[in-house]
Amino acid sequence: MSKSMQMIVASCVKVRDRRALTELLAHRCKVLAELQAVSGINPENAVRAIQDELAVIEAGLEELKPPPGSLPENEWS
Repeated sequence: MSKSMQMIVASCVKVRDRRALTELLAHRCKVLAELQAVSGINPENAVRAIQDELAVIEAGLEELKPPPGSLPENEWS
């Protein structure tokens, strides 16, 4: 897994930048979809790397979630 992605996510969590993490998540999802649509080569390693990065980003977003009951559900979504 990419140490740089771990550091980026950790920095975003530290400064509580949820928007940067959601944008990063959307970008990585787009890259994953594009890799999965590739034909003629085997993108398996790249797909696995992106999936690992997605897990790190999602974990960072989970850390930024407010405690249950602190905000109405629709304000977090």
